[in-house]
Amino acid sequence: MISRRAARRIALAAQGFADPRPGGSADRRHLRRVLGRTQLLQVDSVNVFERAHYLPLFSRLGTYDKALVDRAAYCRRPVDRELFEYWGHEASLMPLEIQPLMRWRMERARDGHGAWTGINRFGRERRDYIDGVLAEIERRGPVTGGDFAEGPRGAPGWWSWSDGKRALEWLFWAGLITTKTRNGFKRVYDLTD
Repeated sequence: MISRRAARRIALAAQGFADPRPGGSADRRHLRRVLGRTQLLQVDSVNVFERAHYLPLFSRLGTYDKALVDRAAYCRRPVDRELFEYWGHEASLMPLEIQPLMRWRMERARDGHGAWTGINRFGRERRDYIDGVLAEIERRGPVTGGDFAEGPRGAPGWWSWSDGKRALEWLFWAGLITTKTRNGFKRVYDLTD
């Protein structure tokens, strides 16, 4: 039997907290090392101190340039991209090699399961509209929720999405579109290809 203290130290070491910090600037090797332990960085809009997806790296690497994460997730050249955004635990940035392992969730979402109840219902009831939004993205390229802001909105508040935003979120859950980049904290969606 091990002590509580030893168990705590083993758990923290398994998450990379015992690894040495970089002697110089952190680079993609360091990012990969952390993600090899955590498998994802949870994206969260709460930013009392800093956006949530930057904190796990800081706690393991020390001071680093946040652009390291942004370049790995949202670089202009897709061939240089190492992270993708999808629903892991929650909205998450994950290593690109995990993407095939998430396809079962994408297929479930297309079948009306696995996404939020309201998104599932919207996908069943408004499939023609969703297909039109996808066709528009295919025609014109990257879009934001604001590009499809017409139509009724939900109840006032955080989740008062237009039908266009609901369509984008259904397409995102289904894996048919992904986050190309972000403007501030707003997703810019594009075809997954």
